[in-house]
Order: sequence, then structure tokens, then C-alpha cells
Amino acid sequence: MTNSSSNRRFWLAASPLALCAALIATPAAAQDATASNPAVPSPIAPAPTADQSKDEADAAAQQAAAAPVDDTIVVTGLRASIRNAVNQKRNNSSIVEVIAAEDIGKLPDASIGEALSRLPGLTSQRFDGRSNKLSVRGLSPDFTTTTLNGREMVSSDSNRAVEFDQFPSELLNGAVVYKTPDAALTNQAIGGTIDLLTIRPLSQKRRTVAIGLRGELNDKGRLNRDTQDKGYRFNIAVVDQNDAGTVGWALGYARMMQPIQEQWIQAWGYGNNVGGNAALEGIKPYVKSNELTRDGLAGTLEFKPVDNWVSRLDLFYSRFNDEQTLRGQEIAGYTASSFTPVTTADGLVTSGRWNGIRTQSRNDFTDRKVNTFAIGFNNVASFTDRFRLELDASYSRADRKFTAAETYSSTGRGQTGRTDNITYTLGGPNGISVASGLNYADPNLWRLGDNLGWGGPYCTEAFGFQCASQDGYINREASTDDLAAIKLAASYEFGGPISDIRVGARYASREKTQTKTGEFLTLDVYPAILPIPANRLVAPADLGFLGLGPTIAYDARQLIADGVYFQTPNDLLGSAKASWDVSEDIFNTYAMANIDADLGGMELTGNAGVQLVHTDQSSVGNVVSFNTAGGLVITPRLDGDKYWDVLPSMNLSLGLARNHKLRFGAAKVLSRSRMDDMNASRDVNFVAANALSTDITRSPWTGGGGNPKLRPWRAWQVDASYEFYFGNGGYIAVAPYYKKLLNYVYTENVLTDFNGIVAPGPIQPVLRQGFISAPANGRGGRIYGLELSASLPFGSFVPALEGFGAIGSASFTDSKVRRTATSAPEDLPGLSRRVLNGTLYFERAGFGARVSARHRSKFLAESFALGLTSELRFAKPETILDAQVSYDLTNIGFNGLSLYVQGSNLTDEPFIQYFGDDERRVRNYHTYGRNFMAGATWKF
Repeated sequence: MTNSSSNRRFWLAASPLALCAALIATPAAAQDATASNPAVPSPIAPAPTADQSKDEADAAAQQAAAAPVDDTIVVTGLRASIRNAVNQKRNNSSIVEVIAAEDIGKLPDASIGEALSRLPGLTSQRFDGRSNKLSVRGLSPDFTTTTLNGREMVSSDSNRAVEFDQFPSELLNGAVVYKTPDAALTNQAIGGTIDLLTIRPLSQKRRTVAIGLRGELNDKGRLNRDTQDKGYRFNIAVVDQNDAGTVGWALGYARMMQPIQEQWIQAWGYGNNVGGNAALEGIKPYVKSNELTRDGLAGTLEFKPVDNWVSRLDLFYSRFNDEQTLRGQEIAGYTASSFTPVTTADGLVTSGRWNGIRTQSRNDFTDRKVNTFAIGFNNVASFTDRFRLELDASYSRADRKFTAAETYSSTGRGQTGRTDNITYTLGGPNGISVASGLNYADPNLWRLGDNLGWGGPYCTEAFGFQCASQDGYINREASTDDLAAIKLAASYEFGGPISDIRVGARYASREKTQTKTGEFLTLDVYPAILPIPANRLVAPADLGFLGLGPTIAYDARQLIADGVYFQTPNDLLGSAKASWDVSEDIFNTYAMANIDADLGGMELTGNAGVQLVHTDQSSVGNVVSFNTAGGLVITPRLDGDKYWDVLPSMNLSLGLARNHKLRFGAAKVLSRSRMDDMNASRDVNFVAANALSTDITRSPWTGGGGNPKLRPWRAWQVDASYEFYFGNGGYIAVAPYYKKLLNYVYTENVLTDFNGIVAPGPIQPVLRQGFISAPANGRGGRIYGLELSASLPFGSFVPALEGFGAIGSASFTDSKVRRTATSAPEDLPGLSRRVLNGTLYFERAGFGARVSARHRSKFLAESFALGLTSELRFAKPETILDAQVSYDLTNIGFNGLSLYVQGSNLTDEPFIQYFGDDERRVRNYHTYGRNFMAGATWKF
């Protein structure tokens, strides 16, 4: 990607915001335009009352905002979605961001993750080409809590971050992002709380059926010829109620089969071994094809037998299968007979030639299956006009199974067979390119078997270190996440400056279990190599984007199922250490006063309160050590901690003048640590030479693992926001914020007691303590930033432009986080200093069009490394461009039928990570292609 194209995409994302900034200077003109144009209504939803919970308040605001306030114009589609979201933002007591569905089963974007990533202060990292994890205000997904209808959701990830592709956007009615908490928000987090909302059937006035169908195409085609480049999505929702309006029900089903095609180059690293210049050590070019299949089901039964009692049952289920096929080559620099630098620049070999190099073909697959289930039962009863009681019970569970298999083929086992001369060049449209001479697709040349000597079951002294016996490998990982919660809350309305008092308590029990194993695959005919069975060969995959040409391809799934390999467990120590169980019992109690007062003719609203949180956390894991004979000893270990947190909070909103608001929020917040950091498993090493040492710094005991006593990340935060509302869904907001992190989590050497563990050898140590490498709570730091956002319906300024508009935001974030008081500041994962979002739209007379761009500057991104582990590397700036055109056929006699065409990632923006501070040293270079969708929705 050239700098000029990057700049063009940056300014494309910035242009809606620049327009917003230009119009900030003319609020009076906007106000006058609204007043003089009665055809442009300015509906305002009522503020939440004292007897409403957060999810009910959000639903009420949606319903009120959706009701037409002018018989002349009824706004629907995207403009209605924007208007509803703006009204909810205006009337919430906290500083929030909102998305609202355009209609039943129709959010503004193709996925809920993409829709959320367009909100001010939010952004996403693409995994396999899709936005499935979100960062809020520069904090990684682990700092964010996700709820469904106000109830905390479990994660299908190995930690706490919720993966949003588990939630079909067609089954959601909107979402609210709480950037400032109040005391009643028991699921708070330092980054924020994202509350996903489903429909409330009693808010609908009549029976509604909505059906959607669309096809999907990836423009890269079938990079692996036995996969699909075409997919589809289907959804249906039914909302109804009885004649008396006392029982309502909603049921929705959504199915997705989405193709993702990816070209991926991964560099091994860059070694300083050529005349003081760093040189590329190896390359892994791949073509990867994902076929995502998801079935989602959501249902709500709402019962209101009398005016003062509402009961609601919510159900959600998602079944998600991701089948990934990956084919390519391992170009291993260490196998070359010699290396010749071709060009160098600034300490880097920018082009070089491996002479007599051997490669290894990869035919891999990954299967990921996730089942997510959630149920919630809510009862709200008003015993008098002033006193209300709420009882809510919920349960959610996520089950995940992950299998990643590798199979190898080569021209000869153990670095024998044909070699190649390969010249690589850094840079260009794919980051790295090569020139070679070998036929990588010839089935007469390539045989099943290892060529690089990575290890295997015979790579031991007993078998003479036969280290070419790894003909493949399988990583398996499984996890379950269970969360049960019950909440009891009450409110009493006073009237006057203290409008009401709310008190409540919540108890939640969560348990997450993870297991991980690895197995060698070795050919049954070992040490021979095996011709690839003709009935398992498929058309070659194309590595032409790198310059390598076609590469051998076969059905690895079926080959393993055929029994061609025998499987040998590997690394029992690592598997035992990677298997753990983390449990949390959390009790929250809170008291909060809502404020509604007159302050010198200005309306002052908000709340103040405090939350007390008791945590009982524990983990069961394995301590892995060796006995005196050198055998592996696995000992169960249970450890944990108990503690209290006091979390005060305050939100104030002052109506400065008509349609002007000044907000202020202050709170102490927490986010719980990653669960893999909290696990009790550890490995133990014993240095016999230090057995008689009395110096703790030379203790014979060492090791590594998790820390079950790890405390949450805690912070004080201060927020402010100036907001000006005008016209039909227009607003301008300026929001600075500051977060003081009281602690942070680092990997440190932690003094640990080794009592109960037998030391190998005849000499027993003097010391029973030593240091292990484990997560610990460090010093902390600060995060601060500024958010600018606006929604500009152009008709509010120029009536002739009715239907045109823009929404945009810019977020500027910085941080200073230190491991210790004297150490240098460190970068926070997921933090981009600059995030821009913009959408230009037109919607009128049934026709709609929009173009959206989102840009983020460089950030520390998480990616997969060896053996399903993860690593952090900086990612280059990126700008994603999407567009949609739609037409509502109601005006020509097809009532409720709409057609639309969508395109995503229209510039085929790459996702690029690099080593260190040198962007030339590419680590990962991903391109995902453009996705095009066409379909129809019908509502009747």
C-alpha cells in the first residue's frame, strides 16, 4: 500500500468529520433552520423514570423516538435509526453511544461488530477479515464487558472478550455503549459496557413479520478450489401480541453461510547475520479459506397481566462453525546451502537469494465450533405509584472446541530431495515477493512426509534423535464458560431534587474451564514417505500473489480420517500447564440517588451512588515437576483470594440552554484480569547447582505460570461532554476524558513457596522459596483523550437537501503506563492514537445510499503464533471503506419490500503487522478481498 493511497483513504474517513467541524461554528443557524421548518420534526424521547431498569429505559426511549411526532413526514430506514439513536443518547443519564435498528431484523451494518466499531471512541481489530472484537477508548477487548439485555454474557474466547460474530445482527434491535457507569450498573468495566438489545414485543402495536435473504460473494474467488467463495444469509422474525395487549411474543431465526478468502504472508523473523544487516529468516505464504456457518435463535415472551406488573422471559442461542482450509509453503532459510544479499538499506537486506533451499508444503485445516446459550427471566412489580421491585435471574454458557491440524509434504524426508533457488524482495503490493524455479504443484515431486526436522515422537535419545518424524501436528483446545446471576433491586420515588432512590444486590457465579493438548502426526509407513493418494488430491492452490505460483493441494481432513497417520501425544508438561479452571463468586450491592433539580433556571439531572463488590476468586490447575528419577509429576493445585472493592460514581447533566447539555461523570471502576493470567497451573524447575544456596536471588527453585491471587485492573475516571442537539436527529458533541489506572498487569518474577514439592536428586535444597515468572499487579498509569462526534441531517440547514446527511467522529487517545516508577512507558494493546469514522448518506422517496469509512492509526495488535499461542505486534494504520444502496418498493406497489446491494472492504485494505519499529520488517501481511452482498427484506 503506497503512502498516497493511504493518505487518500485517511482523508476519505476524515471528510465527514471535517464537515462536522465546519458546522460546529453555526449552531444558531441550525437551531433557526429547525424552528423555521415545521416539516422537520425534532422528537425527544422521555427521560428514564424511577421505576425503569436500564434495559427498559432503553426500550422505552426507542419506542418513544420511533413514534412519529408529525403527520406530515414519517422518517424510516437509516434516518429513523440515526434519530432513535440520537434521542437515546440525549436522554440517558450516562455518557453513552447508541445504535438502533432501522427496522425489525435490520441493523445499519452487515454485522453487529461493524456497526459498533463505527461509534465514537470504538474500533475493532479484524480477525480472519471480520470485526469480531472491540476496543473502547483505546483499551483492549479484555477491558470491556458485554451484556445482552443488561445481563453479562460469557465468552467463546479463551479469556473474557466477547466475540461479536456469535450474535446475528438480524436478531438484535440495537445496542448501548456505557462509557460512564452508575452505581446500578453492576457489569461495569474500565473500557465500557456494551449492552446488546433484543426486541420488546409489547412495544409493537401490531403483528409484524420480517423476512430477509441475501447472497454474498468474495471477489478473490476460490483461493482453495475445494471451498466456496459464495454464501448467503437468511432471517425471519415474528412479533405479535394478544388482543388485550397483555401477552407479547417475539421469535427470530437467522442463518449465515459466509465465505472469507485470504492471502497471508508470515515472516519468520529477521536475523542479524549478514555483514551486520538483518536478513529475512524464512517465509510462510498461505491462501486461507474460511466457511462460516451460524444459526441463531432469539425469543422473548412478555407478560403484563396488570399495569403494575411486567414479566419477561428472554432466550438466545447461537451455533457457530468455522471451517478453515489453509495451504502454502514453509520457506525455511536455515536449509539453504548459502545466502546472497542482493540489496541492502539502513541495516536491512531488502532483497536476498537463498541458494539450494528446501521448503515444506503445508496443507492445514482448522475447525472451530462454538455453542452459546443465554436465558433471562425478569419481573418488575410496582406496589404503589412510588415503590417498585425488580427480580432478574439469568444463565449463560459458551462451549468451544478448537482443532488446528497441520500436514506436511516435501521432496524428500529429512532435508533430502530437490532444492530451489529463491530470491525474495521486501515491499511491493503484498509486503514480500519471491522469484523461484521449482514446480510446487507437481504430485510426482511432492510426497507426504517431513523435510525440516521439526521433531516428532522419535526425536529422543532412545530412538537416536530421529527428528524428521513429525509429518504433521494437531493442536486441540476446548473451553466452557458458565455464568449464573440473580439480581434484586428496589426503587422509591420521592419527587423533588432527589427524584428517587435505588438500591439493589446482585450475586453472580462464573466458572471457566480450559484444556489444551497437542499430538504429533507420523506416517504409518515411517520412515518412508508416501505418495499423496490420487483420490485426495484437489486442484492446486495459487500462491501467485507472492510469486511462487501453484502449490500442491489435497484434502487433509479426509487424509487424517483415512488413518494415514498415527498420533502421539506431545508435551504432557505443556498440556498440563495449559489446562485450568477459574471460578469467581461476585456479590454486588449498591445504593444510588437520582437527581432532578432546577439550578438557576437550568435543569440538573443525573445520579450519585456507591457500589460495594466482594470477590471470591479461585483456580484449580496443575503443578508440573519431576521426581528423583526424572519422571513427570503432576500435582493438582488450588489457590485464590477474597477482597472488597468500593466503587463510587456520579453522573450529572446540566441543561445550559434549549438543546444544549453539559455532562460530567466521575467514578472508580474495575475490569477483571484475563483468566489465563489467573490460572493456578505452573511448571517447576530445579537448578541442582544452587541446592545449597542461602541467597534467595540464587534459589534453586524457578518456574512459571499464572497467578490466582491476581487483582482486577482498577482506575479512577473523569468524563465530560458538551452536546448540542438540533433538527431531526442532529447533534454535535465534544467529550474529553481521563482515566487514572491504579494498577496494571505485567509478567514479573514473583516470590513463591515451593513447600510440598520434592526436589530431584539426592541433595535437598536449603531454600524452599524461589521466583517464578507470573502475572502481577504493577504500577499503572493514565489514559486520556478527546472525542468529537456529530450527526448532521443536511435538511436542517438547507431544506432542499432533505434526505442528505453525514455522521462522523474522531477520537484522539494517548496513554502513559509504566511497569515500575522508573521504567519507560509501555504501549497498551489495542490503542490507536487516532480513530476516525464517517458516513455520508442519502435517503428519500424509498431510495437510500450510504458510504462509510473507518480509520485507525497504528496499534499493538494480537495475533496467533506457534501452537495457538498469541503474540502482540504493531499493526499499520488501516482504512476500511463500505457502501450500500437500497430501494423500498412500497411506493410502486410492493408494500414492505426493500432491495439492497452492499459492498465491504471496497479498497481491499490489508492488515499488516511488523517487527519492532521498522515497518519494512513485515511479520504478517493479510489481504481479505472485497465482499459484495445483494438481497431483499420484506416486512408485512
